Amino acid sequence: MNITAPPPRRTRRIALGSRLSRWDLKLSPYLYISPFFLLFIVVGLFPIVFTAVISFMDWDLVRGRGTFIGLDQYAFVLGQPKFWIALRNTFSIFLLSSAPQLILAIFIAAMLDQNIRARTFWRMGVLVPYVMAPVAVALIFSNMFGDKYGLVNTTLGHLGLEPIPWHSNAFWSHIAISTMVNFRWTGYNTLILLAAMQAIPRDSYEAATLDGAGRIRQFFAITVPSLKPTLIFVIITSTIGGLQIFDEPRMYDQYGTGGANSQWLTITLYLYDIGWGQWNFGRAAALAWILFILILLIGVVNLFVTRRVVRDERSRR
Repeated sequence: MNITAPPPRRTRRIALGSRLSRWDLKLSPYLYISPFFLLFIVVGLFPIVFTAVISFMDWDLVRGRGTFIGLDQYAFVLGQPKFWIALRNTFSIFLLSSAPQLILAIFIAAMLDQNIRARTFWRMGVLVPYVMAPVAVALIFSNMFGDKYGLVNTTLGHLGLEPIPWHSNAFWSHIAISTMVNFRWTGYNTLILLAAMQAIPRDSYEAATLDGAGRIRQFFAITVPSLKPTLIFVIITSTIGGLQIFDEPRMYDQYGTGGANSQWLTITLYLYDIGWGQWNFGRAAALAWILFILILLIGVVNLFVTRRVVRDERSRR
């Protein structure tokens, strides 16, 4: 029996167009995202590295060069009482603003999550303060909290009450600046929490209603536990923003130096004074890196807390 051998297979040649299409599929995603990374290298990574180099030098801005002095700039900044005052003020303003802001944002998000009329209008309305220029917000509130002719003290005077020392007292100045921060950022955090609330399955609420749970019980038993990862994100972003607060204390009075006795001096305001007031960019760079390390440490803590929460949620399921 004769078995006919199959004809030899012809060698398939890949045309140039096929190769280009394969290269396009492999390389095009990287080309699309490359502008961001190129821009980040120019305006983000390079300044960070350059600032790190300057922080170890006694930098001469006129000549554009400096003398290496090691950790002396860091030791000088950490040895200044003004740094610790600024650090205390920064955390004080953060604590006075973050806790009320978070509670108010959760409450407003819960209201917007209900079946109300003109929901889109109200959701857009809470974001209006965030869109406003920080300088405009600071100017309005600084006049509102004026010591002599401010709106608050004028109202208290008509009621026969003593005026509040908004600028001379550290605590009251922190309250005023925290109010500005809350006005700007509450709506932003509200929308983030609202998006997380809308992602919660409605079946859980229906089952809780059938079991006889009221809205308050459903809020604390279903809504709040489901918002844990989002709450952690909001807390860490608020912490980073609180450590970098600048516009509000800068515009709180006409001088922008943090008060005569550094009542509301923050780290970034102190950094600005060292860099552009004292013209010492080496110390300003060292302070900037100290602030960066603080933010990084808080980010690491947030990472561990987030993993712990996610692990606990998975174990419950």
